[in-house]
Amino acid sequence: MTEEEHIDEVMRRVRKLELKARRLVRESFAGEYQSSFRGQGLDFDDFREYQHGDEIRFIDWNVTARMGTPFIRKFREERELSVILAVDISGSAEFGSVHFSKRESAAEAAAILGFSAIGNGDKVGLLLFAHEAVMFIPAAKGSRHLLRLVREILMAKPSQPGTSISNACDFLIRTLRRKAVIFMISDFFDDPLDKPLVKLTRKHETIAIHVTDPLEDTLPKAGRVVMVDPETGWEALVNTNNASLRMGYEKLMRRQREGVQIVCKKHGIDYGHLSTSRDRLRDLHLLLKKRARKRAR
Repeated sequence: MTEEEHIDEVMRRVRKLELKARRLVRESFAGEYQSSFRGQGLDFDDFREYQHGDEIRFIDWNVTARMGTPFIRKFREERELSVILAVDISGSAEFGSVHFSKRESAAEAAAILGFSAIGNGDKVGLLLFAHEAVMFIPAAKGSRHLLRLVREILMAKPSQPGTSISNACDFLIRTLRRKAVIFMISDFFDDPLDKPLVKLTRKHETIAIHVTDPLEDTLPKAGRVVMVDPETGWEALVNTNNASLRMGYEKLMRRQREGVQIVCKKHGIDYGHLSTSRDRLRDLHLLLKKRARKRAR
């Protein structure tokens, strides 16, 4: 396939993703997004007379002196958010054993979240990362802007295919001046996660979206196969008929996924799980419903 044919194929996928994401947002997703996220601050609105039970710290003493009776400042919530889609495009993101790779699943989730944000009046930006930050596009509004982000998720090629959550978090902390909502979309094949995610969460509202593939959970019984690490290039001949080896592999992968969940729970980071074999919309619904319930408490 030539480079031009590849770009045409990517654009066809982007357009299909746009149609699907718009429909899903319109039919069932926009309300849940709105109830899950609110603005980052308060804007001054007006003055009104002090009433019993009002916060004393909001009394405006200049207006009170002029009017001869206590007046307080009224505020309205700042509605607009900056949403950053931080998407892992490392070597392991290219893996997929069903219909979609993890990168394609991440692009679909990003499109749904992005169209929800834009429909709500929010701005959306993008960080693509692997071993280091590959591309950063500042937050902006508009469908054409979002389609560019989705295209870049599908097309960008990292020079180093490894994963560094730490480098991604450090880049966001250095680059973003105002508090933002960050969706960290990754398979989280990196260690340790504690310190970088905690640093990011202290400055920005962070949501972890863990993308996995079913073949990563269970090693099939397929005889001797050569397994290749897509991030390091390391190869090993493995006898998958060995029951002990398959059991050890499953235990290791289960521990990796649970480790991500434990880190998120420990530090109050909202966690969602997406699988290449399941409906991404259903999983995103569960994540936003959980967030909405937590914010309503």
